[in-house]
Amino acid sequence: MLLPVLTAYENDHISERQPLPDQYLGLSDEEMERRIAAAKAKLGRRVVILGHHYQRDEVIKFADYTGDSFKLARHVSKHPEAEFIIFCGVHFMAESADVLSADHQQVILPDLAAGCSMADMAAPDQLEMCWSDLSQMGVGGVIPVTYINSAASIKAICGERGGTVCTSSNAAATLHWAWERGERILFLPDQHLGRNTAYKLGVPLEEMVVWDPNEIWGGLEPDAVSRARIILWKGHCSVHTRFTVRQIENIRREHPGVRVIVHPEVTWEVVQAADDSGSTEYIIDQVGHSPVGSIWAVGTEIHLVNRLARQMQPDRTVLSLDQFGCLCSTMFRVSPNHLLWTLEGLVDGRVHNRIVVPDDRKHWTKVALDRMLSIQ
Repeated sequence: MLLPVLTAYENDHISERQPLPDQYLGLSDEEMERRIAAAKAKLGRRVVILGHHYQRDEVIKFADYTGDSFKLARHVSKHPEAEFIIFCGVHFMAESADVLSADHQQVILPDLAAGCSMADMAAPDQLEMCWSDLSQMGVGGVIPVTYINSAASIKAICGERGGTVCTSSNAAATLHWAWERGERILFLPDQHLGRNTAYKLGVPLEEMVVWDPNEIWGGLEPDAVSRARIILWKGHCSVHTRFTVRQIENIRREHPGVRVIVHPEVTWEVVQAADDSGSTEYIIDQVGHSPVGSIWAVGTEIHLVNRLARQMQPDRTVLSLDQFGCLCSTMFRVSPNHLLWTLEGLVDGRVHNRIVVPDDRKHWTKVALDRMLSIQ
């Protein structure tokens, strides 16, 4: 018998009432691997497992597809025969998968506690207030663009108001798309991705402002907002903002000739001090196609860096820009134990942790995501 269908918000509220059963704790790595493989084989084409780059290796090894948010979003439609899509990532990714999946498909997040602090920095009521304030300021021609690291409710508001979603892979193309349709962009929730991308496209810092949703009128004067080409939401990634210019200086001293590449969620100063910046897919491509003997320092989540380092051996050397390693603690929450519990539940006819975006916001969320997928 299947468990009741729960909305994403109901799932959030019951996450602490659905702890991992005791029988899935304390299992050896060997037993978990054997049982995960057996359950996955038994389910066959009924299930597809998506794994974000930042997941731990013990989970990634069972993913049918590995990639960043943009790449994984494209894979959702490639398996219409699958009844279940298990998203080994965080909550907003599973929401997007649910919106893009077919009606007969169910999207599952192995651990409901896998959220995103950046996504939590933009609430729908704050965005509605911002939109109202911009109107009162007399600031028009605004196209809202939300990073995929946001809740479905935020994506729906952007979709309804002529905007779209972007990922770090297509952020530049998305800004071009938005400026073709309006004078300025409201970019949320990550100010650093917006700033770094716009600057790379030739927009000076003087034509950017930061909107603080906790201040009246965003803490800004109407004249400053009207002069801006991009309005940046005051949000950030707690992992990527740990990288510093000092770290780059230190690693250049320790490894002469090293090339530094960072994710565009880092601060503007760090991007300027690095040799290159780009999405996780871009980082993988640049390192993988570099000359044999190259030395790279990578500024992004440690699981991706460590995996890349192993894959590049012995031809290239890959180091973490942060010697202590920047771990995304919410991504890390999806464990092989949770994956095993999820898969064995499906084998027994039980669906754990289904993610469902409510119908009242599903339409406009899909509009925004479809626009994202169409932007090249």
